[in-house]
Amino acid sequence: MENGINQLFRVPETRQRIFRTLGLLICYRLGFQIPIPGMAPEFLRQTGEQNIFGLLSALSGGAIGQTTIFALGIMPFISASIIFSMMTKVSPALEAVAKEGASGQKKINQWTRLATVPIALVQAIFIYTGVFLPGRAEMVDVSMRDSSVGLFFVVVTALVGGALLVMWIGELITEYGVGNGASLIIMAGIIVSLPANLLTIRQQPDFWQTLMFLMFVWVGTIFVVVFMHKGARRVPIQYARLQRGRRVYGGQRHFLPLKVNMAGVMPIIFASVLFVIPGILFQWLGWGYMQTGFSNQTGFVYVTTYAALIFSFCFFWNRLMFRPEEIANNLREHGSFIPGIRPGVKTAEYLSNTLTRITLAGAAFLALVAVAPNFITSGSGLTPTMQYFLGGTSVLIVVGVALELVDKLNSQLVMRQYEGGGGPGGPGAGPAGGAGWTQTGGEG
Repeated sequence: MENGINQLFRVPETRQRIFRTLGLLICYRLGFQIPIPGMAPEFLRQTGEQNIFGLLSALSGGAIGQTTIFALGIMPFISASIIFSMMTKVSPALEAVAKEGASGQKKINQWTRLATVPIALVQAIFIYTGVFLPGRAEMVDVSMRDSSVGLFFVVVTALVGGALLVMWIGELITEYGVGNGASLIIMAGIIVSLPANLLTIRQQPDFWQTLMFLMFVWVGTIFVVVFMHKGARRVPIQYARLQRGRRVYGGQRHFLPLKVNMAGVMPIIFASVLFVIPGILFQWLGWGYMQTGFSNQTGFVYVTTYAALIFSFCFFWNRLMFRPEEIANNLREHGSFIPGIRPGVKTAEYLSNTLTRITLAGAAFLALVAVAPNFITSGSGLTPTMQYFLGGTSVLIVVGVALELVDKLNSQLVMRQYEGGGGPGGPGAGPAGGAGWTQTGGEG
């Protein structure tokens, strides 16, 4: 591991990308220290952690409930990206644009940026009516309390502008840094909240016992998440043999990896956002007994409804993103087939049945990760942010982004070895260098 880190910093391009990424993440975190103009000096709203906004902050890496310009975080851009990811699978026109290659992807990225503006506007209005309007007397400066229109304009403009700045920072990280900028921003927003919450736990009399308990839960959760994240069903793919003259082409066997957790964290995000809607409606209607059933995280109604939503969204997302008929047609067009399965309809049926079984296992894993920590942390006195982090969703995001970042860095090291071994003036030039280049390529 130490040798790999040294190799990363020895390569000038990789070293510059790492430093750019760290610098842009620092700029992103500085935005949380800039309050919205017209807000009172005590701009931190502690009650924001105890409602829907605390959960959305944990999922988006933002600080919803605080009067800072970056309060929305990357959530508007992520929402636009999810919408266009689904639309490219549903709309034939967008699907045709997506299949145009780099130019089509550039158009979709531009449309995603444009769609971020109205989404950020709607979310800013939602935050204004849910946070700023009820807490107006204690959050707003004295000079702004008598101007409703001015307060609305300042708050909405600041939140939308901050969301666009965060989107720009994320794209800069993607282009000039390492890894996906939006994912790294979410991970940074989740990790940065841990030290402050650990300091609050330190005030408890059984601090060391609680800390050891948290470490045990974290290690176990991370081990399970990594194991399931890397798990895949390898479907064998056989290429047909073609004889041209005295030469035989093809005949190799490859594998089509179907990941167990193909949907990632999307089903939990969809279920979490949709699940809070009944609680808000019951609160507005005054149905306290129904609200209690949906707010008790260890109750039967909460667990069954939450798990059912995760299962439903997991099957919906996998069926939308992975189409067995399309995969079967592509295999047949390229002269490939699954051994023992007839190409065409039978291959599509086989892939569909395999996808159903894998999705069932992945959905059960997501439901367990999302629900089980609620029973573990029940009555432990942890802060809501710590409970969200232990709830599996934040751990799933952090571990997934970290594994993706490691793969990205490893691929850059492999490309560097290709360039060094194959270049005329590289360290691997000559016969020995050529052998080393071939060996590296085989392993990659």
